Amino acid sequence: MKGVVLAGGLGTRLYPLTRVTNKHLLPIYDKPMIYYPIETLVRAGIDDILIVTGGNSAGDFLRLLGNGKEFGLKHLNYTYQEGEGGIAEALGLAEYFVDNDKVIVILGDNILEDDITPYVKAFEKQEKGAKILLKEVEDPERFGVAEIEGDRIVRIVEKPQVPKTRYAVTGVYMYDSKVFDIIKTLTPSERGELEITDVNNAYIRMGEMTYDFLKGWWTDAGTFESLFRANRLIREKRMKEKMAKEQI
Repeated sequence: MKGVVLAGGLGTRLYPLTRVTNKHLLPIYDKPMIYYPIETLVRAGIDDILIVTGGNSAGDFLRLLGNGKEFGLKHLNYTYQEGEGGIAEALGLAEYFVDNDKVIVILGDNILEDDITPYVKAFEKQEKGAKILLKEVEDPERFGVAEIEGDRIVRIVEKPQVPKTRYAVTGVYMYDSKVFDIIKTLTPSERGELEITDVNNAYIRMGEMTYDFLKGWWTDAGTFESLFRANRLIREKRMKEKMAKEQI
C-alpha cells in the first residue's frame, strides 16, 4: 500500500503565520507539523510515501525532510500542486505514484493519538472500495459529517450548518485505485475545489465504503484554535511519555 501526505494550499486561515512559510512547516510543540502525518504512516508500516506540496515554500520541504532517512525511509517522493484546487485534486496528482495499488491518504495538518495500524490492516484485507476514520467532536460543523443508518454510512455532508451527527470525517482516507477514476468525474464545488467529500460519497453510492471510529484524540491544525489545541495535546503526550520513562 502506498502513502500520500497532502501538504499543499496557502494556509490563509493562519495568516500572518503562513505569509512566509507553508502551514505544514509550522511547529507543533517539538516538531514541524509535517513530521506527524509521516510518522503516522511509518508506524502503520507504510514506507513508500509521496508528499504533495505547493505554494512558494515547496522547496523547504525537501530541505527539511530530505530523502526521509530521519523517519527510517530509504527515500521520499515529492510532487507539486499549483494553486488551491482542493484535496481531491491534490490526490489526483498521486495517480502515477500509486500505480494501481491501494493508497492511504492523510492530510498534512492532521494529528492523531492512535496508531492506525489496525485500521490499515483491516483495509488491506478489504477486497475493494474505501475506508474512512470517524471521530465524535464538539464542533462537527467544521468538518465533513457522516450520517449513519444501522451499520453503514448513508452520506457525508460537508460543513453542515445543522449537523445530524457529531461524527467528523478525519483527514485519513483509504482507497483502492478506482479513486483516480472518480476524481476525473468531479466538478468543482462552489468554492472552486474538487472536494474529497464528493469522492467519499461516490464510494458510498457504490456500497463500497467502510469505516472505523478512532479511539484516541484527533485534531487538525488549520485554525488558530486547532493549532493551539494540537500543541497542547502533543505537549501532554510528551509529558506522559517522560513520566513513564522515569518510572521504569
